Amino acid sequence: MTSAGAPSRPATGFRRVRGLLPRGSDTVGAWLLVAGLAAYGFLTVAGRALGSERASALSALWALGFLLAPGTFMPVEQELARALAERRALGLGGRPVARRAAVGAAVLAAVLVAGIAGSAPFTLHRLFDGQVLLLVGLGLLLVGYAIEHVAKGVLAGADRFGPYGRLNGAEALVRLGAGALLAVGGVRSAGPFGLALGLAPFAGVAVALVGQRDLLRPGPPAARGELTRSIGWLLLASLLAQVLLNAGPVVVQALAGPGQRDAAGQFLASLVIARVPVFLFQAIQATFVPELAGLAATGRHDRFRQGMRRLVALVGGLLGLATVGGWVAGPAVVGALFGAEFALGSRDLAMLAAASSCYLLALTLAQVLIALARPARVALGWSIGTVGFAIGVLTTSDLLLRVQIGLLCGTVGATAAMGLLLAGPLARQAPIRSVGTAAG
Repeated sequence: MTSAGAPSRPATGFRRVRGLLPRGSDTVGAWLLVAGLAAYGFLTVAGRALGSERASALSALWALGFLLAPGTFMPVEQELARALAERRALGLGGRPVARRAAVGAAVLAAVLVAGIAGSAPFTLHRLFDGQVLLLVGLGLLLVGYAIEHVAKGVLAGADRFGPYGRLNGAEALVRLGAGALLAVGGVRSAGPFGLALGLAPFAGVAVALVGQRDLLRPGPPAARGELTRSIGWLLLASLLAQVLLNAGPVVVQALAGPGQRDAAGQFLASLVIARVPVFLFQAIQATFVPELAGLAATGRHDRFRQGMRRLVALVGGLLGLATVGGWVAGPAVVGALFGAEFALGSRDLAMLAAASSCYLLALTLAQVLIALARPARVALGWSIGTVGFAIGVLTTSDLLLRVQIGLLCGTVGATAAMGLLLAGPLARQAPIRSVGTAAG
């Protein structure tokens, strides 16, 4: 034990890196590592049990589900976490805000489920190979994620990142366990795996909330503008962001010809390896927005800008590393995890890794714009990226290459747009305020 007057030891490399991250990121990150391994384990087990052709329908469900669910409900989580963090910083109870967020999420879930039911004639046969259980699994996934994201918003806003991370880990482990049981039981149809996918969020929420007390205290009524003033822009932005992140396998499945039914499964296998940094960024994102909201609400502008700079620097350093890693080791990793029939070439993995890294940088800049009360600019940035994706898909007729070019065009365009849209407010040293503060 050192004396009080002893000089402090210099920070190690680990401590310096940890110091770049918002408080709570290490806890959430540890659980997300577990969740990531379990998610890849589920896809690996399902892929080996089904084979690349039958796994394509499950790949379409995975991509479509994680496009719609986080795209729709992530803004609810972020706005709820931000509003609760602001109230907590000001000593106010947040129960009325959480109640309003839960009602909003329920309405959004009902709309999505109705839309899925209405589009069943197309999705069931074009995307899901006629397997009704995959359609049911998608509906369950949407409802489960509505509940999950509200729970995450409450936990993040209450600064309880241990249960927040445990929710991610429990969901993924339950999904993996169910998938392993199905594979061991000899199931060779994608439907039961899709059902396991849809039920996992309910189990994750149940595990995370066990033993949690005094999460929400009574407080002043929630004004409409406190939570919903910018939710429309944030919802549009989130959906467009998820298009760039998850639309690839859906587009591949929809455009695949008669002899290309295994292409979506191969594409998803490579994509989930290439976007490991994006998955781990959820740990930073979950803590980044509430921290910035608290700094903005209490007027600590210098610390706000310092937090922004350190995150951008950290994410920028991942760009080249991820691309080189995808080129050198990507195909071998995909082949080892999913099987040789899933492996694509080095160029494919490098392009997907580069697109994932650019997406990560655009996402970081978008979080800063959200905390600066510029949700319309966030939506504009992702709109430019989505247009870039659509243009890139039209550049060639090669099925996989056209989607990879689209992802690169879209993510590079979104990153450039976010940077330009952020430069103005920062250069003018505009007053820093969160969306909720502006509304109040």
